[in-house]
Amino acid sequence: MVRPMKKIKTIALYTSKKEKKVLHILEQLQEIILNLGIKVIYPDASAIKIDSIIKTSPNEQVIAKSDLVIAVGGDGTLLSCSRKFGSCGLPILGINLGNLGFLNDITPSDLTNSIIEILDGKYVLEERFFLKTSINNTQCKDIALNEVVIHSGSLAQLIEFEVFVDDKFVYRQKADGLIINTPTGSTAYALSGNGPIIHPNVGAISILPMLPHSLNTRPLIVDDTVKIKVIPNKKSFISYDSQINHKLKRGDEILIQRNKEVLNLLHPLNHDFYSACRMKLGWSLAIPN
Repeated sequence: MVRPMKKIKTIALYTSKKEKKVLHILEQLQEIILNLGIKVIYPDASAIKIDSIIKTSPNEQVIAKSDLVIAVGGDGTLLSCSRKFGSCGLPILGINLGNLGFLNDITPSDLTNSIIEILDGKYVLEERFFLKTSINNTQCKDIALNEVVIHSGSLAQLIEFEVFVDDKFVYRQKADGLIINTPTGSTAYALSGNGPIIHPNVGAISILPMLPHSLNTRPLIVDDTVKIKVIPNKKSFISYDSQINHKLKRGDEILIQRNKEVLNLLHPLNHDFYSACRMKLGWSLAIPN
């Protein structure tokens, strides 16, 4: 949807990459923003900054003082930025320096015009939900924008688990692991496992076994809480967006559900999900115009 943006006074610039091209983009962004009379700050969590002009601020101050966070990098950068700042209510805008990314739309070549238009209130706002987990009825602090994965942590080693949806038993399975993903994550890790692509506006959760020891296992799309019981025979792990990894204990029970806080993700007005799929996934390439 298109929404008027409130008066922007402070913008935080964030990246998880330490590269010269990222520094160049940050310098360009900073110049554009300062020329518009808007303050720029850098979170302590940002990998690089422009030392001669800007000092870093604790993440808590960034959350309290910023009106927008701009993430420079690939989808991995935007994922970490979203968990740190987007889950706290700050809108996020992504500058794309990656290849296949679906979350960052603005390329360096369109940087100036796109930033000026967005700061003038010409943008599309999407709400994306996170997944939260609890293990043995204890709430975990980590959340995921793309997916939560239960896995063995070893190459070619199966784990066994039981899947429940809304407390109803679904199946018992042996597999390399299990991907529980949001629509945002349907074009990420789950895509490599031949999972379904889900439009971001669909409030669904996908359950996708990884290399299951079965010929009839298929992805399952649900809208309820997912519960996983790890059968106590081998070690297993839980990961969030492939960036945070924790070891599970044998017999752990994991509850996965939507997080209350959502991500407000900004796009340019010309953003279109299906166009991004055609371009990034090569749809229609075999059919001449």
